[in-house]
Amino acid sequence: MSELPLIRVVLADDHAVVRKGIREFLEEDPAIRVVAETSDGEQAVALVAREKPDVAVFDIQMPKMNGMDATRRVKKEFPQTRVLMLTAYDDDPYIFAALQAGASGYLLKTASSDELVHAVHAIAAGESALSPAVAKKLVLRTTGSKSKDETIEPLTEREMEILQLAAKGMGNKQIGVALSISDRTVQGHLANIYTKLHVGTRTEAVMFAVREKWIVLE
Repeated sequence: MSELPLIRVVLADDHAVVRKGIREFLEEDPAIRVVAETSDGEQAVALVAREKPDVAVFDIQMPKMNGMDATRRVKKEFPQTRVLMLTAYDDDPYIFAALQAGASGYLLKTASSDELVHAVHAIAAGESALSPAVAKKLVLRTTGSKSKDETIEPLTEREMEILQLAAKGMGNKQIGVALSISDRTVQGHLANIYTKLHVGTRTEAVMFAVREKWIVLE
């Protein structure tokens, strides 16, 4: 029986104790390996260049180069590496700046180890990962931003089920298991949802559904 492919992670946080704790949380999952770690942003970019990891976990405030600038550099030079911002800051400017810089996820350091591991898996699979508090802020930010000229097609019952599960943070495989369908079928339904709602990602689809009061974030 073949082993699951490892998710290779580069970790950057300027607090050694915090970094050690994050590493221990991540490596409790046998599918995740922290291949390198550092305390500053410049070295973080250099480690991404050397290791070509699947995921980079960055703090925002770091010496030499902050997490925002490090994310921009990584996404420009090594777009195959996805970035998870893991920080204590839940202020709107930080959140939106991180996502605009190219981060695939934004998680607060108050998140549980399970939430952190799930976020890394989701980002490695090409999905997004947002803490509930961050997701709600995005809803408020995007309220009213949808063009009135765009016609929104109604979703099918199955599409609504998938969107509701996606809003709970489930990945495609988890949704497939919950609904007894393949993850490829889930991906097909998500593609239809994106087309109908005129969005490009599952985060945007969930935000739209929350804004329209189709679903409620717990």
